Amino acid sequence: MQVAINQLFDKQLTDWELARENYNSLKQVKVKTLFVDGREYKVQFNPARIISSTAKVDAQSIKERKCFLCAENRSPEQNGIPFKGRYTILVNPYPIFPRHLTIPAVEHTPQRIGFRLGDMLDLAWQLDNYVVFYNGPECGASAPDHFHFQAGNKGFLPIEKDRNRCNMICIESEKKTELLDRFRQVYGTMEQKPEDDEPMMNMLAWRESNKWIVCIFPRKKHRPSCYSATGDGNLLISPAAVDLGGVFITPLEKDFEKITAEDVGKILHEIS
Repeated sequence: MQVAINQLFDKQLTDWELARENYNSLKQVKVKTLFVDGREYKVQFNPARIISSTAKVDAQSIKERKCFLCAENRSPEQNGIPFKGRYTILVNPYPIFPRHLTIPAVEHTPQRIGFRLGDMLDLAWQLDNYVVFYNGPECGASAPDHFHFQAGNKGFLPIEKDRNRCNMICIESEKKTELLDRFRQVYGTMEQKPEDDEPMMNMLAWRESNKWIVCIFPRKKHRPSCYSATGDGNLLISPAAVDLGGVFITPLEKDFEKITAEDVGKILHEIS
């Protein structure tokens, strides 16, 4: 699988101008490091992510646009690798990671993790050079109408080497059935809003030697108050799994320059 993905990247970056330009630009992005309660967080200035950070995810906006994860609406240059007959592994053309994948379901079905953790674990096991992640429909997913995972190369997220973080539940096991049972227990205790189809959460999963690591981030809010604030209080940050894993994405340079460790701490407290 890893060989096939490497070949996919090589071909896509050769044949697909948009992806090639954005991955080349990624090499020049600004990054700075902040420490929140002694824990490392990186901040990445990444203009290409403005599309995701400002995505309109209300029901009416979704109804009025074509689903960009459905095969018939994708760019003609975008090719993929089938996985389990249920998903397609694609190169993400708007990367955060040096190697960034989007893995949509073949079928157009809503973003709900409930019965798909087994698939997430299978992906993490086979893509053992990657961290697989899931963003809930109101927790950073820019396509809440079409189920998808994402994955980014290992060695990028601070959480990989420091899992002692607040507002997170971490499950580790060598047994898939045990992980699934524990996840169901956690899922069953999480608060769910009456209007939602699942509890608000982000998730990260990866393989570490012969076991899985699964990190669950319960959420209480989609976007922090600074997202819609006016004046100096405005920070265009829409946190998702990558941010909670330790890399905050700022699509605007002004936000990258002014964001502080205190700001990151406030955002984490407000949404978690």
